[in-house]
Amino acid sequence: MPINPKKHEMPTQAPEVRAHNFKEVALGYDVQTAVDEASRCLNCKNKPCVQGCPVNISIPEFITHVKNQDFEGAYEVITRSSSLPAVCGRVCPQETQCESKCTLGIKFEPVGIGRLERFVADYHNANCKAEVHVPEQNGHKVAVVGSGPSGLTCAGDLAKKGYKVAVFEALHTAGGVLVYGIPEFRLPKSIVAKEVDGLKALGVDIDTNVVIGKTLTIDELFGMGYEAVFVGSGAGLPNFMNIPGEALKGVYSANEFLTRSNLMKSFKDHPDTPIMKGGKVAVVGGGNVAMDAARTALRLGAEKVYIVYRRSLKELPARKEEVEHAMEEGIDFRLLNNPVEILGYNNADDPRDPKNGFVTGIKCIKMELGEPDAKGRRRPVPIEGSEFVLDVDTVIMAIGTSPNPLIKNTTKGLEVNAHGGIIVNEDGLTSREGVYAGGDAVTGAATVISAMGAGKVAAKAIDEFLSKKN
Repeated sequence: MPINPKKHEMPTQAPEVRAHNFKEVALGYDVQTAVDEASRCLNCKNKPCVQGCPVNISIPEFITHVKNQDFEGAYEVITRSSSLPAVCGRVCPQETQCESKCTLGIKFEPVGIGRLERFVADYHNANCKAEVHVPEQNGHKVAVVGSGPSGLTCAGDLAKKGYKVAVFEALHTAGGVLVYGIPEFRLPKSIVAKEVDGLKALGVDIDTNVVIGKTLTIDELFGMGYEAVFVGSGAGLPNFMNIPGEALKGVYSANEFLTRSNLMKSFKDHPDTPIMKGGKVAVVGGGNVAMDAARTALRLGAEKVYIVYRRSLKELPARKEEVEHAMEEGIDFRLLNNPVEILGYNNADDPRDPKNGFVTGIKCIKMELGEPDAKGRRRPVPIEGSEFVLDVDTVIMAIGTSPNPLIKNTTKGLEVNAHGGIIVNEDGLTSREGVYAGGDAVTGAATVISAMGAGKVAAKAIDEFLSKKN
């Protein structure tokens, strides 16, 4: 039987429907579609797709199980390497990782590895209730700072080895960027909660509303009997452009905007943490976070949403799927444009005018692409005299984040790089003995799966370090 040259389409909500609700956009494969997609796999001997996976899932092995309709067998294979298959199947950039290495992709479209991973995880969650085996405690205690993907992975791997693990989360809900940063329409929060509940069933303590560096320091954690600490605190410090008008009312960082919507439920009537809704919105940036912010603003009732990005569509760093979904939903992409000033209302004759200080527009300049920069991307160059104004009420800055300096500033001997990322060796060990780190706290904003990979590496190293104390 000839191989289907194209991967099977992912069914989705219609754009005109989903643009007005927060339900998940992608609907997932059914059984027959999953089996048919799995049948496209060549089951290569050298398994190049595994090399493209940051946590080294045995991809051809799990796909073979799907092909044979042994979905629990597939789940067992995936979870040998990944603690968050339902999450990764939804938000990981498979097209630049495992699928980019797929041999079938040389001639045809690669196997839909991410879609199959999602199917397997969802099938398991809907049909199986396996008993959790709690391992015998080994007498060692480990603290994990942050409950994002790196922290959850590290905690899970250590708990399975018998360590008593406590996860300390600054916010009131566990999940890190998975709950505050990624919208419900891309990653339902019930999935994250299920993963957290799985850790609790293994005996992991989840302590929320604890800001390490303020509520407790890392040195105090050691004083409480923890023998090792893993820092997976993420990169929650937003970047700004430092242009005039960024202090106006109606200017948000994408972090704040998404946190208010995703975690604080500001889309509800009369929320405790309000957010500006409706009107016209400009989102500055071209990554996945910019797509999330723009599509969230649309669902919150914006009449018009712009993506303002200084390079062309070819250089847009967001996932192709997210860009396509945003375009289908009516987001207006203003490419090769760069903001130079945010404009605001100012009635000098009446300083009590309630409209004073609010955004009225964003002034941009048109760009053209020049010579490549250090990363190989063509550098955007302003076109003199091409300034124009977009009439907007809200501006959302989605131009990246950096690690929060709080832990660095309260931990003696913890070395960081010029960007604020914690410096670690190949095992995730920092400059402090017994202190490990991984994920965005080290690299700056990156992918969920790379953060998970760092959590796995650190868990292995912590186990080796503490095993020597026996």
